[in-house]
Amino acid sequence: MIIAVTGKGGTGKTLVAVLLVYFLSRKYRVLAVDADPDSNLADALGIEGYKTLGEIRELFQHSRDDFGTMSKESWLKGKIYGEVIFEADDFDVLIMGRPEGEGCYCFTNNMLRAILRKLMRHYDVVVVDCEAGLEHISRKTIDSADVILVVTDASRKGFKTASRIRELAKELGLKAKMYLIANKVREGEENVITRYAKSEGFRLLDILPYDEEVAKADLKGLPIPLDCRVAKKVEKLAGVLICEANP
Repeated sequence: MIIAVTGKGGTGKTLVAVLLVYFLSRKYRVLAVDADPDSNLADALGIEGYKTLGEIRELFQHSRDDFGTMSKESWLKGKIYGEVIFEADDFDVLIMGRPEGEGCYCFTNNMLRAILRKLMRHYDVVVVDCEAGLEHISRKTIDSADVILVVTDASRKGFKTASRIRELAKELGLKAKMYLIANKVREGEENVITRYAKSEGFRLLDILPYDEEVAKADLKGLPIPLDCRVAKKVEKLAGVLICEANP
């Protein structure tokens, strides 16, 4: 199962992705994919010393005539599977990164899309933390996703981005199940969320409260406390998603 986590920047999509990786990896073989050029997921997971697809892209660009007896495809495959997939204690990590200079992301995105399809056979669950906004949808980076989680807060901008993601996914014919998750929701804002979800035809998976413990950990650069309110709710969400995939 491939779970893509999307939404406007600042809504907490990376938080949701990180917690899903932590909880799902307790029972399943999980690959965490950081599809955001800023590598926020890698940082939140505490991953260091990694190579990225962007770096492999640069090597490929500068090694066009230096493949020896290998084909370009074999060279790329060896670099990706041998150097880019980072093996953490309980899960594996694949980081897209960014090309140097002003290079286009198209090549890297195409690589990521192809890799996701091939890697799925080796993992029970792939969790993709997408770049904020609509780019991952328009480039069809996640066209093989089984589930798309759209994370929003209670703001008008968050709702606007969520609606655009939903509309674009429909236009492109993506077949993934799509759910809305509201995050950073303060007391009294729940009705705003439920009204929005109903008006847009979103299935509201859950409402996650604003959590001071998460805010403090983020400010200090510390790991997310797994006993906080938000973490406990996402732990239940992980179980719901598995059940949805295996009715």
